[in-house]
Amino acid sequence: MQHFLLEASIFLAAAVIAVPIAARMGLGSVLGYLLAGLVIGPGLGLVAETEDLQHFAEFGVVMMLFLIGLELEPRALWDMRHRLVGLGGLQIALTTAAVMGVAMGFGLVWQTSLAIGMIFALSSTAIVLQTLSEKRLMQTSGGRSAFSVLLTQDIAVIPMLVVVPLLAVLPASYHAADHDTHQALSLVEGLPGWGAALVTLGCIAGIVVAGVYGARPLFRFIHAAHLPEMFTAIALLIVVGIGFLMMSLGLSPALGTFLAGVVLANSEFRHELESDIAPFKGLLLGLFFITVGAGFNVTRLMQEPATIFGLAIGLILLKGIILFAVGRVFGLRKRAQWLFTLSLAQAGEFGFVLISFATQQLVLGQALAETLLLVVALSMLITPLLFLLYEFLAVRLSDSVEALEADEIDDHGPVIIAGIGRFGQIVNRLVRNSGFPTVVVDHDMETIRLMRSFGYKGFFGDPTRPELLHAAGIDSATVLVVTVDEPKSANKIVAYARRLRPDLHIIARARDRTHTFELYQAGANDIVREMFDSSLRAGRYVLENMGMSEYEAALAEETFYHHDRHTVRELARLWEPGKPVMDNKDYVIRAQELEKELEMALFSALDTRRKDDAA
Repeated sequence: MQHFLLEASIFLAAAVIAVPIAARMGLGSVLGYLLAGLVIGPGLGLVAETEDLQHFAEFGVVMMLFLIGLELEPRALWDMRHRLVGLGGLQIALTTAAVMGVAMGFGLVWQTSLAIGMIFALSSTAIVLQTLSEKRLMQTSGGRSAFSVLLTQDIAVIPMLVVVPLLAVLPASYHAADHDTHQALSLVEGLPGWGAALVTLGCIAGIVVAGVYGARPLFRFIHAAHLPEMFTAIALLIVVGIGFLMMSLGLSPALGTFLAGVVLANSEFRHELESDIAPFKGLLLGLFFITVGAGFNVTRLMQEPATIFGLAIGLILLKGIILFAVGRVFGLRKRAQWLFTLSLAQAGEFGFVLISFATQQLVLGQALAETLLLVVALSMLITPLLFLLYEFLAVRLSDSVEALEADEIDDHGPVIIAGIGRFGQIVNRLVRNSGFPTVVVDHDMETIRLMRSFGYKGFFGDPTRPELLHAAGIDSATVLVVTVDEPKSANKIVAYARRLRPDLHIIARARDRTHTFELYQAGANDIVREMFDSSLRAGRYVLENMGMSEYEAALAEETFYHHDRHTVRELARLWEPGKPVMDNKDYVIRAQELEKELEMALFSALDTRRKDDAA
């Protein structure tokens, strides 16, 4: 026990140190965990045996699949069926077939080759999604296409786990020791491949039936106890219990928990389950990646460096070619196509799971499994370089892409709206339905297509480009509304429009107060913080429920609104770009003075109102 706690302490300390450093370097948390494992394992030799911890940490993968299942409502999956089956399905099928062909060319039997093809067909969900989010690429066409493929891959893991036991080629004595250890817990020991498959399907059916008919009554019973910790207990019971059941049948626990998540996706208790499981998932999943890094066979890598590095690079090139072709077939071009290709060219964390499972099921030998683990890990370590390559290509391709793909704007109006997301849509509907024509420009083709499907006219193009603003009629427009998501793009549009048209009225959306100051200096006339009005309304509701009349609460809201506008103008004059406000003494002192003035203004307004009512 003491030895186990020592190893756990070393693992956690490595994570606390390495992961923040990796995140600051732009490598992502998954690579941070892997590097931490490399340091404490092969690097410093602080841990020699990770098997016990790895079995414990594998529940992080199980929990991740459960949460993925909770996110996949059956109706949403049906709506995405064309992209999932087409884009994602084609990528998986082509990559599996290509890798299988290469493996058979190296003399491996078709069963083992097929297993390797399925392993390498998967990409890293954790690395890619996190990097796309950090770099604000998720909403681009390339980012959304990559997400669709990752979602398909996550779903495909389940049938892969069903197929793998059917591919066993090694003699049962190959892992005799391991089988003796687990023989008492396995209900499928000695069954033929088709028998194990039938047991798997029966278990799946049982989980689905229990989830549909038994989960809601159970959750309502727990809810009636009014004990929040019981929800955590039931969430862990579902994951651990189903995991134990599946392992008792000789199957992957991830299979059952994923299906349970999908079944419970429409439950009214879904969000409660997510919030209870997420902390355990994050910690255990990180621990899983550390154990993978700690178990990295550096000796084998040093024995065959050219072979293993060659396989990793060859895998990235092969997947890249397939992804590039698939993206082309589905209409991706230029930057979107390169983002789609380079972001998914690596192998993924589920590869570790499938390699371990395939080894247990006598599909892969130990030596081959070690080689595959090294290839998967190296391809993941190369991923940040692929994103750097994409950024280099994106800069080179930006001008030509927009010039080729931007729509020809054949309409003019007194109001130009740059950006038509959830914020700009409301502005556009209000203005147009009030009788004033608008010209809408947005760089997201899917958003423009969605607008057109509802009968609204919009033009595709980058509104930060001066020639496109001129084409939209900025020389004669009365009002420019800037609602793009990216603050730097908004600042660029406002600054250019103000230089071009000192008389133009510019209304801009700000993300926060700092962005408000930037837009103020760029020349915007009216600046709307995206959360300000909704937060102010929520505050008014609080006052009403604390005993104020509706009129008093509305008066307080109005007083706060006008004073805050005055505050922003005052502080904008003292704000210094790039300098933290806490280091700006004049700013801090003036902010404190204005806060006292706000308190006095609210007190005075409400006191005057109450005296008027009394009179």
